[in-house]
Amino acid sequence: MDEHYFTPSPATDDRRFPLQVRLAGRDLDLVSSASVFSGHGLDKATAVLLARLDEITPPPPGATIVDLGCGWGPITLTAALLHPDAQIWAVDVSERARELTAENARRAGLTNVHVISPEQVPEGFAPDAIWSNPPIRIGKQALHALLLEWTARLAPQGTAALVVGKNLGADPLARWLDEQLPQREVAKVASAKGFRVLEVGPPPAEAAGRRRGLWPPVRSAWSRRPPAVRAR
Repeated sequence: MDEHYFTPSPATDDRRFPLQVRLAGRDLDLVSSASVFSGHGLDKATAVLLARLDEITPPPPGATIVDLGCGWGPITLTAALLHPDAQIWAVDVSERARELTAENARRAGLTNVHVISPEQVPEGFAPDAIWSNPPIRIGKQALHALLLEWTARLAPQGTAALVVGKNLGADPLARWLDEQLPQREVAKVASAKGFRVLEVGPPPAEAAGRRRGLWPPVRSAWSRRPPAVRAR
């Protein structure tokens, strides 16, 4: 039976190998495995997200940041290095991915990283930020459910930055998020090398002055429907 990087407990060979990578200005000696997503190095989508972090809303001091689908940990490690006062939560369905991220956090000397499975998310967990290269290949229905679940967990002023390939449906996904999350603002904040960086944030009035995006919000740019009228 074929296995994927999102298989919870893969039975495939788990040989580990060294991985040298530069994250947040530091050269790191890490460990990886072919059984996780992009196990042999930093994938293009994640590289775009990490290179464009200055285009997304910065997390507040002492923030709680989630890396959703952590793999071997590049987003987790970058977040922990850039924000040593923050608590970084690495979440992945794959047991091997979680093991690698935890080991790589130790190798990098990081003490502000927590690695958990989706079932271990604390009750009432409300992160300030989600940084993710979401698992597009789990299928549209599962992806949509995942994104709705996690955006619903965000703190009221929280934001979610998602990197998605244009050829993998970044623009339709942005429109769908906009339709599903009328209480939040959805914006395209960066684009490079065939990838979009999307950001889900607070309503425009609450987020005024916080974003330095390259595009207007998806709702104002694309939507043809009239503003929603909500009962009070």
